[in-house]
Amino acid sequence: MQAKLALLPGDGIGPEVLAAARPVLDKLSEIYEHSFIFQEGLIGGVAIDETGHPLPERTLETCRNADAVLLGAVGGPKWDDPNAALRPEQGLLGLRKQLGLFANLRPVQPHPALLESSPLRPERLAGVDLLVVRELTGGIYFGQPRRRQRLESGEVQAVDTMVYSQEEIRRVARLAFQIARTRRSKVTSVDKANVLECSRLWRQTVAQTAADFPDVSLENLLVDAAAMHLLTRPATFDVILTANLFGDILTDEASVLSGSMGNLPSASLGETRNTHGHPLGLYEPIHGSAPDIAGQGIANPIGTILSLAMLLEHSLGLVAAARTIREAVKETLDAGYRTADLASPGQTSLSTRQMGVKIVERMQTVILPNETVNQF
Repeated sequence: MQAKLALLPGDGIGPEVLAAARPVLDKLSEIYEHSFIFQEGLIGGVAIDETGHPLPERTLETCRNADAVLLGAVGGPKWDDPNAALRPEQGLLGLRKQLGLFANLRPVQPHPALLESSPLRPERLAGVDLLVVRELTGGIYFGQPRRRQRLESGEVQAVDTMVYSQEEIRRVARLAFQIARTRRSKVTSVDKANVLECSRLWRQTVAQTAADFPDVSLENLLVDAAAMHLLTRPATFDVILTANLFGDILTDEASVLSGSMGNLPSASLGETRNTHGHPLGLYEPIHGSAPDIAGQGIANPIGTILSLAMLLEHSLGLVAAARTIREAVKETLDAGYRTADLASPGQTSLSTRQMGVKIVERMQTVILPNETVNQF
């Protein structure tokens, strides 16, 4: 297979973790004889510095013409002025909106060798294997009106609007139920229906959608209860379906289950199909730009490398290649290799590049034959 990939290194540790992922693709080309064509683009703070906009039109066109997009991270203190008209995060939000990427998938499956890295007791992590499906292009992040205004008293008032239509809710709910059918057939819908009108519509629409999936059980939870249960009974979750704001917060909380935000990947999918007939997707680790460690070569590349595995599976249908990456990551961790965020006191840690090299070395020993196309 030949595939065109857009690479957006972005800011902070983004270029470092993407650089660690490139050799993984090179190794896959050697093992499976796939051909990957790369085109880089600017996004975020570096794009503001070089072009005056966090999402240049050239970058957007590069992504539109690609089969999938792999992103590093955006943002940093250099661009944190709250009064600035343009911020790095607008580039990422704009890219999701322009590509119609309405669903964000964030899997959380703690590795057995890393249970001690989590602040939770190991027995609470037993059997944890959940997937958060977050609505990505609606809600309070995109709702209008969105403004600041001066009141008659002279005080400044800020307004953000949470807006959802039935169709926005229905399409992401359908995806969540479809995915649940490939897992353990349970969806937990998270909202704030006791307070928010948007959430009451959300709960009603999800219930209506559930009627088309009688083989999948539906559980409703308020977001505050869900936040608590993620720490007290995480193994009871299968697929968590939730709105944009709640998903953003809950997935960062869920990252502690794995021991580090650096371990977790994500995929953002929509209805647009690429040249191979699969969803055009944006793939990125869930961590931010981590400016405090940028340039030191100590960032954890696992989340980026596992995001690459999701890219291969969902946007290219290369399931065997994706499983090869995941098995290589598992064996690398089983062998005791750690980056600084995962190392125990006194344990030697690897650099970003070294961790990537160790994963590539193990890919040769876990080659999986045959390819099957993802079914949802």
